[in-house]
Amino acid sequence: MQQTMLETPVTRDLKSRGVPFRLFTHPGQIHSLEQAARERGQRPEQIVRSIVFRLAAGEFVMALVAGADQISWPALRQYLGVSRVTLATPEEVLACTGYQTGAVSPFGLPSPMRILVDEKVFQPEEISIGSGVRNTTVILRSQDLRRALPDAEVSCLVECG
Repeated sequence: MQQTMLETPVTRDLKSRGVPFRLFTHPGQIHSLEQAARERGQRPEQIVRSIVFRLAAGEFVMALVAGADQISWPALRQYLGVSRVTLATPEEVLACTGYQTGAVSPFGLPSPMRILVDEKVFQPEEISIGSGVRNTTVILRSQDLRRALPDAEVSCLVECG
């Protein structure tokens, strides 16, 4: 595993919260979730994806989901109490998070954002999440993620039984 001493808004935020983590930088481009997991020594469900949705003009929400899980659009709309929600464009993601798609994190955001977390994110003991820099990830314990996001709303956002 390649360790990196990179400093990003994400790492500064995590350090300020006292959250233990380590950085991992991939040796090359990532082409799949499975490749990313393999290189990190993880399973795909340990990779947490941060997805930004637009509710209305200038109003965004971030959803954290595990691995290849797909957001249930009806469940998301119902949870948010809205009839319409769309994926934010890459330009909107950069504007509201400060990060490019593929590097988004709920940490180090330029302004507060509503964070939703699918309950399956917390199932593995260790997870990885965006670091703010493409091809580099933050690896931490899921319980530390939960502790670091005390205002996050935990719900079932994917197809739940």
